[in-house]
Amino acid sequence: MNKQKKIIKTTESDSKYNHLEKMSTKDLLRGINEQDLGVPIAVGKAIPKIEKVVNAAFKKMQAGGRLFYIGAGTSGRLGIVDASECPPTFGVPFGMVIGLIAGGDKAIRKAVEFAEDDKEQGWLDLQKHKISDKDFLIGIAASGTTPYVIGALEKANAVGIETACLTCNKHSKLAATAKYPIEVVVGPEFVTGSTRMKSGTAQKLVLNMVSTSLMIKLGRVKGNKMVDMRLSNDKLVKRGNKMLAEELGITEKQAATLLKKHGNVRTAIEASHK
Repeated sequence: MNKQKKIIKTTESDSKYNHLEKMSTKDLLRGINEQDLGVPIAVGKAIPKIEKVVNAAFKKMQAGGRLFYIGAGTSGRLGIVDASECPPTFGVPFGMVIGLIAGGDKAIRKAVEFAEDDKEQGWLDLQKHKISDKDFLIGIAASGTTPYVIGALEKANAVGIETACLTCNKHSKLAATAKYPIEVVVGPEFVTGSTRMKSGTAQKLVLNMVSTSLMIKLGRVKGNKMVDMRLSNDKLVKRGNKMLAEELGITEKQAATLLKKHGNVRTAIEASHK
């Protein structure tokens, strides 16, 4: 009888550094930085898989669907951060990109014990938002074994919702569950098992790539400018004035008048070109 080969999680492998408590501050910082240098290289290797996710999600969103992120712990928080930044940055409606975390919103600030181990709750949380086959779901889990995330993707698959995942281990159950898996293997963490470090950085980079590419493809950027951003503070108003001035060849004072009138950079540009 053949024994199944045990898969060793890279995210749980021993750090390449030891006796961290004996290292100087400079050596600690250098060690962390040395490890971080490999993260964008690992992300670059995953671009073909990321491309498939963006293209599949774009088809859904172009037809009016939403993008969902679901995760636990650091992974869940990173999904929520990315989702929450889309409305102010690109002017899309709140609820177009939704981030969910095991344990609910209170888990954003304080860990909820064992919430990630509930295989049924992820799907229940998604149902609260009436997820359907018009939407696209990305499960995020550095380990690739989080029951909360895997359970959600399994139920989503069963009802025809397209699924993707973002993990930092090869050959994980999560990757086997998702239709579009993204595996970014960054190697052992500086502090063994602390996936808030390199794995978290990799996840942040990939989520930036996914959401930004989608927003550009959905027409939420003009040239290289955030013309649909929400003017929610003085800094952004000044940025909007500068965009308008450069685009229309006018002074920033004139741009400020236009922006105040139209309330949005894109709208002001379009009105000026009529």
